Amino acid sequence: MSYRLTRFLILLLILLAYPYPSPAPLIYRAGEGWIYEPVGAKGEWMRSRAKDQLDVANQSFEKKDYKIALRAARRTVSMWPLSDYAPEAQFLIGKCYEAKGNDEKAFKEYQKLLEKYPKFTKREEVMEHQYEIANRYLGGKWFRIFGVIPLYRSMEKTSQMFEKIVKNGPFSEVAPQAQLKIGTAQEKRKEYPEAVKAYEKAADKYHDRPQIAAEALFKAGYAHYKQALKAEYDQNSAAQAIATFTDFLTLYPNDPRVPEARKYIAELRTEQSRGAFEIAKYYEKRHHWSGAEIYYNEAIQKDPTSPYAEESRKRLEVLKEKGRIEEQASAKETKTDSTKDKANEKENSADNKDKDNKDK
Repeated sequence: MSYRLTRFLILLLILLAYPYPSPAPLIYRAGEGWIYEPVGAKGEWMRSRAKDQLDVANQSFEKKDYKIALRAARRTVSMWPLSDYAPEAQFLIGKCYEAKGNDEKAFKEYQKLLEKYPKFTKREEVMEHQYEIANRYLGGKWFRIFGVIPLYRSMEKTSQMFEKIVKNGPFSEVAPQAQLKIGTAQEKRKEYPEAVKAYEKAADKYHDRPQIAAEALFKAGYAHYKQALKAEYDQNSAAQAIATFTDFLTLYPNDPRVPEARKYIAELRTEQSRGAFEIAKYYEKRHHWSGAEIYYNEAIQKDPTSPYAEESRKRLEVLKEKGRIEEQASAKETKTDSTKDKANEKENSADNKDKDNKDK
């Protein structure tokens, strides 16, 4: 068995050491990788000058022959990487993948263009393409495995796409909206604190664009609002939501979303009242009367017109009628008086000792 294996390996090494021409259609070219070339094909799309090669790529793209367009564009970039035609060819590579529906690959090719050729005159147009691609994934498009099989949605990867767009051009035309979309993607992941960070960053960075800043502030408040409702009760998030919506009302009093912001504030105050009421009941059940009194009063203070405030008033009256609140207060006073008496006794004892010592 080992003898046969040895012979096979020796034969394989000979074949690899002495290659010979093969009519196989699968061939490798620098800059293109492994490609399928029909038997007898003469590579008529190849040219000897960068300009001519790019022309072939553009003509093929116009005819929707993306296969040849990709080959010609890749060859332009690989053979003449420093020429004036290379950036345009790289742009065309991205457009070919986008036209074929392979958006993730297209986005990467556009990113390669922006990083490799930072002075490309069409940067704004490239970022617009990236923005549209990221928007499609935000809308629910599936990412592909091996660039072929649609397999899953990912708001995390979508968020990263928008982050790259903002980094590529922080003050480009698409950057403000891209920063907002980072927050939207995080909201879809139910990562509300991360969404708030993205919105607050948009409001801060683009404060000189009232439309963007107003939308960012409102959405930050709404993300806080959803975080407050995510758990049974999140007092901190509710307070932050109220504060953010209040800032929104102050800064943008004429915004059409003002009534909506007021409605959320009212809901949150009611929720705060409910939370305080539940805590008060907890203390009351365990006979911690002072704690119950504090939180029943807080429930009233948070939202005086809520049903929880009304019920809190009733519970306070019941506690007073039963003498629970006064009893605990009286007990505290008695304890305080006792402490004072003991202190006075100690003080008098000390004075008597001093007097005796003097007499002696």
